[in-house]
Amino acid sequence: MVKIGNIELPEFPLLLAPMEDVSDPPFRRLCKQHGADLMYSEFISSEGLIRDAMKSKKKLDIFDYERPVGIQIFGGDEEAMEMSAKIVDTVQPDLVDINFGCPVKKVVCKGAGAGVLKDVDLMVRLTKAVIKGTNLPVTVKTRLGWDHDSINIDEVAERLQDVGVQALTIHARTRAQMYKGHSDWSHIQRVKENPRITMPIFGNGDIDSPEKALEYKNKYGLDGMMIGRAAIGYPWIFDEIKHYFKTGELLPPPDMEARIQAAQNHLTWAMEWKGERVGIVEMRRHYTNYFKGIHNFKEYRQQLVTNDSADELFKIFDEIRDAFSDYQIV
Repeated sequence: MVKIGNIELPEFPLLLAPMEDVSDPPFRRLCKQHGADLMYSEFISSEGLIRDAMKSKKKLDIFDYERPVGIQIFGGDEEAMEMSAKIVDTVQPDLVDINFGCPVKKVVCKGAGAGVLKDVDLMVRLTKAVIKGTNLPVTVKTRLGWDHDSINIDEVAERLQDVGVQALTIHARTRAQMYKGHSDWSHIQRVKENPRITMPIFGNGDIDSPEKALEYKNKYGLDGMMIGRAAIGYPWIFDEIKHYFKTGELLPPPDMEARIQAAQNHLTWAMEWKGERVGIVEMRRHYTNYFKGIHNFKEYRQQLVTNDSADELFKIFDEIRDAFSDYQIV
């Protein structure tokens, strides 16, 4: 069993990564159904929360069926981080996570996200401010360092633990790598093996199959792993990995009915949460992933991403059912 504060997770938990414009409640609900052990909100700007920005506020929505769930915040100002932690406290997630890993320019330019990797003293001050602002466990997600010549994750891990961080997720790339190139988990392994480190250490980066998950679990000896892009349109990845850990056997891929059902549920929950119009539009980015690799699907995909009517969309799903009733996925 892995513990973060009072949160008890199973042995070697699988975490769903906080992904901008992806990890919202409808998507988290699907991943929870398919085996995710701990999930996070999309990252939320501390300044946005304090300004009462509607978009930031909406990201605070959490539901009991998805617990345990963490809310992730980012920012480069201590006062704003402390105040936003107090706001997060009011919606009572299970933990608060700080994003010190986002490599996107508009975040880094504000001295937030992975930008903080260039100033570990500032990272520590921001972390202390969040811990001061909340009664919940505080965790951090970060990267190996700013670039290959300044990998400082060993110092970062020790100093974050010293000020009270209760778990650390490390994306095994530098900021300079963005999401490209090879992720190097050996640096995360070194952090885990540091005798001073007692908090759980989770690895993130490039886990896209049960086989790779088991290989990395055995090779690097971490406490668990976080999965991001591989879960988009494929929430089954969590169940598949757990099954493979237990049995050494691969589950058959989800059949066409399972994919249609998942896409329908996702659409239904998106409309319930965001309203019909926004739910329909924001679902469009997911259809390609749900039906990836399905032959002769182009025409239906086109219909799904251009139709504005919920009733019509559900009719299209029924047409897909009929058209692909004998389709074998291998």
